[in-house]
Amino acid sequence: MTTYEKPATMLSQGELPYPRGTLVMDTISERSGLLVGVIEERYKSNGKLHKSQAFMVPEVGGIEWDVPLDRIKPVE
Repeated sequence: MTTYEKPATMLSQGELPYPRGTLVMDTISERSGLLVGVIEERYKSNGKLHKSQAFMVPEVGGIEWDVPLDRIKPVE
């Protein structure tokens, strides 16, 4: 049996593409919410970015959710 080990990564807070509290929309699901943060996952071996997730909350409050950072855009 062959097993696959995921390379070691670390999480950190990433830079926001828009100011905190900007109303943004997920371009796939079309769900919108307020941008509250970005979490980056980087490889420990070389520090290169593996993936970035944008965290959003509904405008009226509720449970936050995350989507890949490259899927969000500001709502006009």
